[in-house]
Amino acid sequence: MNQKSFRTLTGSFTFLMVAFIVTVILCIVTHTTLNALITNILSDEILFAIRLSLVTATVSTVACMVVAIPVGYALSRMNFKLKTLADTIINLPLALPPLVAGVGLLLFFGQTPVGKALETIGLKFVFTPLGIIVAQFLINVPFAIRIMKSTYNSINPRYEHVAKTLGCTKSKAFWKVTLPMSKNGILASSAISWAKGIGEFGAVLMLAGATRMKTETLPIAVYLNMSSGNLRLAIAAATILIIVAFLALYVLERYGGEAKIY
Repeated sequence: MNQKSFRTLTGSFTFLMVAFIVTVILCIVTHTTLNALITNILSDEILFAIRLSLVTATVSTVACMVVAIPVGYALSRMNFKLKTLADTIINLPLALPPLVAGVGLLLFFGQTPVGKALETIGLKFVFTPLGIIVAQFLINVPFAIRIMKSTYNSINPRYEHVAKTLGCTKSKAFWKVTLPMSKNGILASSAISWAKGIGEFGAVLMLAGATRMKTETLPIAVYLNMSSGNLRLAIAAATILIIVAFLALYVLERYGGEAKIY
């Protein structure tokens, strides 16, 4: 196969893939009129789902980044026993179906002494918005850690060594040199964690349930309205999720640089 034929073949597959995805998305967003879409988005139920999704995704994203920044650094820069095992376990939620992770969370918070003790002090996670945040966190934190680890890998350690020769401690070198150089990775990690938090369904369904106007995030709204035959509200929620996903992926591609999910 000559170079021209190869380029034609790969270009054709690329075009077909793009066309297929665009067609599927258009089937959703063009299934209703613009006026009907706006009306349904402004309904009480969808507005509640938007607010709950924004709040829970934002809180879970902050929690993800608080964990991902130091853990990603440890996995990138430090050598310790069982590092490979630790890395594998941290990434395990990436390979598990979210429903399985949700079942684990449900059993942990509903059956174990730790979960019952938390409930006695007012921290109830089963069938509550708190459960949504925890479910989003467990599913999304491995992505955030991988992106941060990749970001640190792309930064030459010599910058930190130079900072140490100028009198910085290891921690000060991290705060003054490495972390500012990681801003694109932090932005990309935050964006993808936030978008995935808004779109998380399986683990949220298992732990927080699908109660209308209580634990109804946007994916839950799609599920509930499709189940009850209200296609217009389902399309409204799905359209918002598509827009959020597109914007988050654009931020990841635009600012992520080397901070990709390898």
